[in-house]
Amino acid sequence: MFGSKKKSDAKFVSGGHTLIDHSVQVKGCINFSGNLDLEGTIIGDVIADKQSDALICVMDKGVVKGKIIAPKVIVHGSVEGNIYSSKHLELASSAVVHGDVHYSVIEMIKGAEVNGSLVHTDPEKTLNAGIERAPVEPVKVTTHKADSKKATAMGNPAKAV
Repeated sequence: MFGSKKKSDAKFVSGGHTLIDHSVQVKGCINFSGNLDLEGTIIGDVIADKQSDALICVMDKGVVKGKIIAPKVIVHGSVEGNIYSSKHLELASSAVVHGDVHYSVIEMIKGAEVNGSLVHTDPEKTLNAGIERAPVEPVKVTTHKADSKKATAMGNPAKAV
C-alpha cells in the first residue's frame, strides 16, 4: 500500500534543477544534467550529459538557436536547430522548430510546427549524434533588467554597462 506508487520522471530527474530566466541570454554551448528549464535565450548548442536522464524544457518564451541533444525534450517555445531526443520528445501546441527532429518516442500536440524532417532513430544513435562537433567556447551571459540596464558576465562578476 505505502511506497507502491511509481515516481514519475516527467517532472524531475536526478542531477539538480536549473532555470534560465526570461531576462537571460546565454551565448555558448551548455552542457547539463538533471532538469533545465529555459525561459530565456540560448545561442549555442544544449547538450545533456550522456550518463544522465536529463530533461530540457523550452518554455513558451524560451528560444534555442543551436542543436539540442538530450534524452528528454519538451518544447513549448522556439528551436532554431536540430533536436536529438533519445527517450521522449514532446512538442506542445505552441512549439516552433526550424530543423530536423530525431526521436525515439514523440508526442506532438495539434498546432506544433516543425520546419524540417521527423526522423525516428535508435536511442543510442540519437544520444551520440553531433557531440564530437560541439564547440567549446567561453560562455557569455547577459541579463536585461526592468530599467533597461544590462549586466554582462564573462568569467567575472557581473558589471553594469
